[in-house]
Amino acid sequence: MSASPERRPEKGPSAVRRIVELIRPYKARFALATLFLFLGSAIGLIYPQAVRIAVDRGLSEGSLAELDQMAIALLGLFVLQAVFTWFRHYLMSWLGERAVADMRRRVIQRLIQLPPGWFHERRTGELVGRISGDVTILEGAVGSELSLALRNGAQLLGGIVLLFVVDPTLTLIMLAIIPPLSIGVVVFGKAIRRMSTGVQDAIAKTNARIQEVFGAIATVQAFRREPDETHAYGEGVENAFRHAVRLARWRATFMSGSSLAGFLAIGTIIWVGGRRVALGEMTPGSLTAFLLYTTIVAVALGSLASLWAALMRAAGATRRLFEMIDTVPSVQSPERPVALSARSDLRFEGVGFVYATRPDARVLDDVNVEIAQGETVALVGPSGAGKSTFISLVPRFFDPTEGTIRLGGIDIRQLDLEDLRGVMSLVPQDPVLFSGSIAENIAYGAPSATRADVERAARAANAHGFVLDLPDGYDTLCGERGVQLSGGQRQRIALARALITDPRILILDEATSNLDAESEAAIQDALKQATRDRTTLIIAHRLSTVRDADRIIVMDGGRVVESGQHDTLMSARGLYHRLVEHQLAFAAA
Repeated sequence: MSASPERRPEKGPSAVRRIVELIRPYKARFALATLFLFLGSAIGLIYPQAVRIAVDRGLSEGSLAELDQMAIALLGLFVLQAVFTWFRHYLMSWLGERAVADMRRRVIQRLIQLPPGWFHERRTGELVGRISGDVTILEGAVGSELSLALRNGAQLLGGIVLLFVVDPTLTLIMLAIIPPLSIGVVVFGKAIRRMSTGVQDAIAKTNARIQEVFGAIATVQAFRREPDETHAYGEGVENAFRHAVRLARWRATFMSGSSLAGFLAIGTIIWVGGRRVALGEMTPGSLTAFLLYTTIVAVALGSLASLWAALMRAAGATRRLFEMIDTVPSVQSPERPVALSARSDLRFEGVGFVYATRPDARVLDDVNVEIAQGETVALVGPSGAGKSTFISLVPRFFDPTEGTIRLGGIDIRQLDLEDLRGVMSLVPQDPVLFSGSIAENIAYGAPSATRADVERAARAANAHGFVLDLPDGYDTLCGERGVQLSGGQRQRIALARALITDPRILILDEATSNLDAESEAAIQDALKQATRDRTTLIIAHRLSTVRDADRIIVMDGGRVVESGQHDTLMSARGLYHRLVEHQLAFAAA
């Protein structure tokens, strides 16, 4: 067995249908925008009739009065169409912005619920690139391209109907060119969609790499890899450029071909229609109106070809966004969670774990451990023994592939995730702070905490003193990932952040590894108070920090090999004794 990966639906709705789903909650606005769109398009279809009347009566018959009346009527139509266009553009732009805001919220709402393992398998920069780039593409599709597609579609259908009214014979000749063009639209549209997805993927991959480089800029410069990273980025940019140029060639072919077909239709109409006028079978005004309608149809068809390519591009972006939204977390609350027990004892019953990405490597194997309420238990062992995985299973960052973990006698998979994690606090080995102030970082787990609560937690973590020495005290900005603070300062802020929530279970993953000897001694004193009456799990590589633990669990190869207090384990002269001896010898050397 392996850890359950995140699941995707078998086959969801098409990307175009998903775009429509984004608009559905605002269907009243969409209907109003569509009404203004059709009204504006209808007015646009009246103009060729006005030209027909002007040519046949004003120019041919010399009726200046009718020309004046026609000009006044057209002026009124121009103003009315401008009003309809304003409302159509505003409403469709509003829908585009609203759909983008909803999409961003839905993507983040889903991503932030996924367990850490999902992010370990993906690049953060690529995810951020998709959220920004793909959503921007979607914004254009919903806000402008969909509106233009509907407008051109209305003009296309209306123009064809009026063409039949003016002259059915000429209309049939023109329509003989449209079916092949329609087939070309579909074929080219699919190809452009695939290539557009390739361009976006190439850009996202390149952006992900450079974001990773920026995040480790000191390492890059220390190893003099600036030219290599610049070259690698350049290669990525060139790869994206090659994809984009190929896409541009296809789109250019697509647009020029559709335009050629449209103008061939116009040329044919001029030739056949001119002959019909010469033979007296139609009036000059009717031919002029027919040519204008043909132009409207050709322009609408050419625009639809371009818009179809853009919509296919948006469909590719939408598919990737909904892939993230449709991802089903492997770790989630049950439909009917059990109420949390007042007890905080932990019990591991035959727990085994295998990462999905490494199915052949058993990280934990038949672990059976009981941790009493209020007991402080230290986990020690060589690297790769399974200690970090052990503590990651407690707040359900992962679920065991075998066995059960119980909190207060209840299987933690039966508990609501928010309730379960609400009674725990974690101090990771490499604590990450946000770019806000120190006070905001300490109060992160307790947003309603007062300044007095923040200072109390800082004192408990031995951080109050150095915070007051900073120019802005608790209002000092930490910088991205806490870069404005030293490693030891970050660790003490993280400890204060854990203590402010007054957790029933405290998890410390090498929480004193970056402290100097003096600060470590002070932290140890603080932890003695902080761990009192709390169930505490401590991972420590510096074994001097766990001497006073109620119990020490020694792990090796994913199994518990020893358990007991420091003196007992030293007397047993097993793995723990060897680890201590090695550290003492290393320190002496």
